[in-house]
Amino acid sequence: MTTLVPGANASVANGQLRIDIHYSPIPGADIDVSAFVLGASGKVRGDGDMCFYGQSSVLGGCVQMTDSSTGHAVFTVDLNGLEPAVEKVALTATIHENKACFDRVAQMSVKLTGGIEAQLPTRGMQETALILGEFYRRQGQWKFRCVAQGFAGGLEPLARHFGIEVAAPAPALIPPPAAPQAAAKTSISLSKVTLDKARSSISLEKSAAGFGEIKVNLNWNKGSSGGGGLFSRSKSIDLDLGCLYELHDGRKGVVQALGEAFGSLKQAPYIQLMGDDRTGTVAGGEWLHINGAQWGEIRRILVYAFIYEGAPNWKETDGVVTLHIPGQPDIEVRLNDEGGQHGSCAIALLENVDGAVQVSRRVDFHRGHSAMDKAYGWGMRWTSGSK
Repeated sequence: MTTLVPGANASVANGQLRIDIHYSPIPGADIDVSAFVLGASGKVRGDGDMCFYGQSSVLGGCVQMTDSSTGHAVFTVDLNGLEPAVEKVALTATIHENKACFDRVAQMSVKLTGGIEAQLPTRGMQETALILGEFYRRQGQWKFRCVAQGFAGGLEPLARHFGIEVAAPAPALIPPPAAPQAAAKTSISLSKVTLDKARSSISLEKSAAGFGEIKVNLNWNKGSSGGGGLFSRSKSIDLDLGCLYELHDGRKGVVQALGEAFGSLKQAPYIQLMGDDRTGTVAGGEWLHINGAQWGEIRRILVYAFIYEGAPNWKETDGVVTLHIPGQPDIEVRLNDEGGQHGSCAIALLENVDGAVQVSRRVDFHRGHSAMDKAYGWGMRWTSGSK
């Protein structure tokens, strides 16, 4: 059995596959499961590319919903039968009339022919629509990726994301009178997303306006009152933010205060450290900015923090890294869930996956930059430095 977490993928056999979607029902609220057939633009080509309870077979039976009952839905997909113009088949779930959010779904999973399973982490999800996973072509081979991307507003914004104009609603699709604006929302929920052990990854799709300037903030709080904590902001502890980067053209490097490698937004690597808070007295902490307009040039970024001065005790920092992306939910990763006795902490990995920003929580600890480099396969040479 291959178990996928959000953002992970696995190759699937060409031919007909069965997909079983299981979920814990919500009393008083229905969950509708659908499949969207997508072209190279990530959009449907027409209403006939949506497979759901009202249209259970599309593309001559290549995509079919064969069962839809409380807590369970079954699809079959004939990958060999899909025409070359089809690039993806996305599986989704929506909560009817937005009567609840996915935080109330205790368990949700997708199981595929061939022993592939994805467990969807729903704890804390305030969204009412969810992309579960997607089949996609890569160099002539079909793969399946666990996505777990949420939307506010239910079916309509999800459908619009895939290029479907939702018709004038039948009574079942009319939002509750107390929330007349709900049906007009077409964007991803802007509520904060916390990545933790239960939900460790999220994928953010690029909007028509692009990603804008991506801002990564490191902040840490005072210790207990009285100033006795090692990582109290009144102490001269130097907790630094930095990143390893790899561009699509193969160039690799580091952005950090150590060695005065502050980077650049306007030219490669399109990442810049905006100052260095050496004492912890700057209220806003430390910031990395990423030029989202150049995201297509970037393959991956590993965001990390390291303790330049002071004995490592990460639990005491109460540190938090927050990613701010215009038009997207803020993404938060806290550093005090685990403890580490090494001086470097790899916090989050940002990867360019088909143009999307896939953010994965890491929070693992290393003796130094070289050990962290080796763990993530960056392949750079390191020497001692100072700032």
